[in-house]
Parts: sequence; C-alpha cells; structure tokens
Amino acid sequence: MIESASRSPVLQILKHASQTLLAAGCDTPRLDAEVLLAHVLGQTRAWLYAHPEHVPSSSQLSTYQSLLSRRSEREPVAYLIGHKEFFGLEFMVTPDVLIPRPETERLIELALQWAATSPSLRTIADVGTGSGAIAVALAVHLPQVRVMAIDNSPAALATAQRNARRHGVADRVHVLQGHLMAPLARTLHLIVANPPYLSQAELATAPPEVARWEPRAALDGGPDGLAIMRHLLPMASDRLLPGGVLLVEIGASQGARVLTLARGLFPRASVEIAQDYANRDRLLFVRHAQ
Repeated sequence: MIESASRSPVLQILKHASQTLLAAGCDTPRLDAEVLLAHVLGQTRAWLYAHPEHVPSSSQLSTYQSLLSRRSEREPVAYLIGHKEFFGLEFMVTPDVLIPRPETERLIELALQWAATSPSLRTIADVGTGSGAIAVALAVHLPQVRVMAIDNSPAALATAQRNARRHGVADRVHVLQGHLMAPLARTLHLIVANPPYLSQAELATAPPEVARWEPRAALDGGPDGLAIMRHLLPMASDRLLPGGVLLVEIGASQGARVLTLARGLFPRASVEIAQDYANRDRLLFVRHAQ
C-alpha cells in the first residue's frame, strides 16, 4: 500500500499503485497509476520516468492515495482528473457527462470531410452534446460555422459551455436544452449525434466504469439499444435540408437494423454504414437527396 511508502520515490510508488489497481480489476493499472500521479504532481507521464527518484510531499502522497482508492472502486480516471483528450483537444469532464471516446473521432473526421465539399455550410446541430466534445471540435475546425449543441441535461450543457469557452468558440457554440431535436425549429445541412445506444443487456454486463459511474441517460438505448434512434431519425428527416447529411454513432452490432430504419425514413437518400478503424460498424451516414 502507498501508506507504507511514505518517503518512497516515484518509481516505487508506481509499482505499489499498479499492484493495488491490478488487484482491483482495472484493465490498465500501470497507465492509470502513472496518469494519476502525474496529475497530482502537475507533471507529465514522461516527467515521471525522467525523475524516478523524486519523492512526493506528504500532502501529494495523501492526495494520490485518495485518488487510488477511488480508482480502486472503478471510478473512471477521466472523472478523477477532470479532463479527457478528444480529437487533439482537452475537454473538461464531470460525472454529469459521458466520457469522450476515441471511436467517436471517426464521426468528426467524416463530418469534416463532407464539410470540405460544402462551402455553403453555416450551421450544425449536435444532438445530445454532453461535454460538447463533438460540437466544440467541429467549431474549432470549421471557423465559418455555428453549432447548436442540444442536451436535456442542464449540468451537461454547463460543461459544454465551459469547454466552448476553453477552446475559444463560445461565440459560435450555442447550447439549447431539450429532448433530442425538439428545440430546433429550422432545417439544417449537417446534423450529428452520439445518442445512447447500449441495450439493457449490454448495460448489465458493462464494466463498472461504465455501468456504475457514467450517466445512465447517456448510455441506455432501451431493450434493443435503438429506442432513442427511433425518435431521433424521424426528427432528423423533418429537419435535414436537401443535400444535407446526418451522421449518427451506433453500436457495432446495429448496422443492419439501423440501415432498415433509416432507409424507411429517408427513401430518396443515400444511406450507408461507415466503419471505425477496427472495421466495426460505427456510424450511420445519410446524405439527403437534392
């Protein structure tokens, strides 16, 4: 335990911490131990290895022990340190929002690729914005657009606003409270969303970091994972302009079912499923007919 290493150097502290987190069932115990210690010391992980003999202060060690105890309860590292990197940007996260994930970066990439061919694009809707990661990333990379970031949670919208300010796009990211696309009265050229899509069975077997700590409303897609999608797609079909694009993240096993739903609501559109870099179904891509 860390308490027994009260005057130990960094390298020994990391060894003890890794063993503690391994015993707690954490998937990446060494990485977690390093990230948390670097956070407490106000340094980088590389700094830890450049200064293996550094001895943290008693107060720093006490803070580190507290974080390790929480991580041993499987509280996500991102909540413990208060931020998470996404698409090359650092976002503040709280337990009120879903932690941004690498697979969602594929949505940003496809949105930016399409935007490069659409010079008339001026307004985007990000449905279920959470931390604002998608909205802010798009605003940072598309300085000509405004993004309407929609969420039903006031706490999530507050986090999204903070992230927009942090990255200097608060004047172009406008938060709206409401269910899915209900707050939108206008039609748009680009709609993006990362809705809840885990089925109840998937939630029941999800790791504690997900099932116990992340906001259930951002995860729970109903019995088959598509309950929210069945509400979102009709709303999007009413609000997508001719030639516009809808991009929605989906579960890896949902491609065929989502295709059927989308083709029924967008009979004249180009509808396909895009894969992530692990070749898993990841995104619904709808290009509305002109």
